[in-house]
Amino acid sequence: MLPDPRPLPELISFLETLAEPHILCDRDYRIIAANAAYRRSCAHGREVVGRTCYDVSHRYSVPCDQAGESCPLARSLQSGQRERVLHLHHTPRGEEYVNIELSPVRDAQGEIAWFIEKMEPMQVARGVSDHHGLIGRSPAFQRMLELIARVAPSDASVLLQGESGTGKELVASAVHEASRRAEGPFVVVDCSGLPETLFESEVFGHERGAFTGAAARKPGLVEAASGGTLFLDEVGDIPLGMQVKLLRLLETGTYRRLGSTELRRADIRLVSATHRALKRMIAEGSFRQDLYFRINTFPITVPALREREGDLSLLVDSLLERVAPQRRLHLSAAAMRVLAAYPFPGNVRELRNVLERASLMCDGEIIGSEHLAEEILRPDLEMLSHSPTEALSTGLAPHRDESFDLDAVQHQALLRAVRSHRGSRHELARKLGISERTLYRRLKAFGLADEGGEA
Repeated sequence: MLPDPRPLPELISFLETLAEPHILCDRDYRIIAANAAYRRSCAHGREVVGRTCYDVSHRYSVPCDQAGESCPLARSLQSGQRERVLHLHHTPRGEEYVNIELSPVRDAQGEIAWFIEKMEPMQVARGVSDHHGLIGRSPAFQRMLELIARVAPSDASVLLQGESGTGKELVASAVHEASRRAEGPFVVVDCSGLPETLFESEVFGHERGAFTGAAARKPGLVEAASGGTLFLDEVGDIPLGMQVKLLRLLETGTYRRLGSTELRRADIRLVSATHRALKRMIAEGSFRQDLYFRINTFPITVPALREREGDLSLLVDSLLERVAPQRRLHLSAAAMRVLAAYPFPGNVRELRNVLERASLMCDGEIIGSEHLAEEILRPDLEMLSHSPTEALSTGLAPHRDESFDLDAVQHQALLRAVRSHRGSRHELARKLGISERTLYRRLKAFGLADEGGEA
């Protein structure tokens, strides 16, 4: 007699006792049962039993791994173990990132027959425009979110690395908000520009009379962050003498206020961030290797805006809501094409500044290219530092479905630079930040070899 393919009623009953959304699936992705939490938060008011999980969650017609995503069920069938992934799901509240934990359930013969899937919304990020939190859909953004979801529940030290303006403080806040310390304080220390004595006083606190002007006892930011997260922004700027004391704090969990002999215990989770190359600083002797190993338990790279293909329009909508909350501003297609071609060396911070200025220049509801700053409309230095091939590979070019000719933009930018220049070709190359040979090659490629000034 063949074994009964139906799961035990006790298993289905157990799912109903769980507070988090859970479903029970078979090997063919069919939902066998869904608990009340799932029906309430994920089912859109529709029946889900009998439908496939990929249809309900993604509106796909094929399993996730055939639609370009990682499928936990397929991975579990291969590994025979529990699998965890981060997915972007359709929910009654719109698209939301969801942490999925899938566990295989074996039958009496020891074969995997069903899967219990637990879903936990990741509240700190969304795949659609929102007023707060992390926003994006690009592969680079989702890889970063997966790492946040992995490390947030622990107390491991996190090191965020990325260019200036990428939003490292926002990512640090997301790690805090997704952790068990979310109800505790999130304390930011800007390490850049702090001299050694001031750094020690700010971070560890001081006693009365510890130095000239210390008229009263002052608790430090380590104490203020107790029970929560201490975020050291630009950790590469910490004075070398203070790096020893920070290392002692991380190794022993203890510290002393400036001017005190009393040993105090710290209850903090450390998140650090830097745009500097710390390994190079170690080689130069300006950053301690032992401290680097302590803060770099779990590194996360925060991607540059040019690496987040497809996220620009989401960020534009969200930032416009923040810089002009009382207005319903939108970008024209022409303005969006200009932004898509601009490299944004200042990343999301620069994008926000660009949009805030444009909102002030615009009297209506549609921001056109005429409202954008001259440096965005004529990015001679930035555009000319990239060939068309490089621009495509670094994400400077718009999506293929946009009718936008990058070669034409570079041609116009170069033509404007050439015709506004008075002097030698050597001076023009220096002004554009490229070599004279590169300038000549591009002049020749665009048919402007006779217009580049004197050789």
